[in-house]
Amino acid sequence: MRIDIITVSPELIKSPFEHSIIKRGIDKGIVEVHFHDLRNYGINKYGKIDDYQFGGGAGMVLMIEPIDKCISALVDQRSYDEVIYMTPDAKTLNQQTANKLSSAKNIIILTGHYKGVDQRVREKFVTKEISIGDYVLSGGELAAAILCDAVIRLIPGVLGDETSALTDSFQDNLLAPPVYTRPSTYKNMKVPDILLSGNFPKIEEWRHEEAVKRTKNIRPDILNTTNE
Repeated sequence: MRIDIITVSPELIKSPFEHSIIKRGIDKGIVEVHFHDLRNYGINKYGKIDDYQFGGGAGMVLMIEPIDKCISALVDQRSYDEVIYMTPDAKTLNQQTANKLSSAKNIIILTGHYKGVDQRVREKFVTKEISIGDYVLSGGELAAAILCDAVIRLIPGVLGDETSALTDSFQDNLLAPPVYTRPSTYKNMKVPDILLSGNFPKIEEWRHEEAVKRTKNIRPDILNTTNE
């Protein structure tokens, strides 16, 4: 997979890609991540990329021309499965969306800034819009990093144990069950006996029951849903 991230602040977003699981995927050659500074496509020698919004109002808006130049330069070199715009006024990212994107070959992620982007960018270039929650950040860079982490970890070969991702929360519209490790008893707190029994069918049954119980208590809204 190749991911091209268009950003006003490339230095802000690079750090998450230099550590942990994302870095492992990059080092293995399973995924490529490229950062594109939108100011390099500015409309003048000063790298102008934003302007006041028509009709008045506070806040600057990213202009269509620099974004057009950047996206056009990328699509001239290869085809893309998705051009994704990170914005709070979109459908919220969920596990099903991450699963689908993990099978893509090439994607572009456009990060917003200030008051966002000229609406014509969304209408002409963007194929999918994603939010990470009902709140507003200073820019879309951190949101893009979250999306990349959620997607990259699902690509075969990135995780040491590929079955691990299949048992994560939300994969089957359930929260993950409780997990325990050694010691089996700590300050009178004991691991459930079933987990020490060696009866794996019963253990899986217990895990499913606990997952259902936790989901009903914490996130009843995701039970029996198939959100995109």
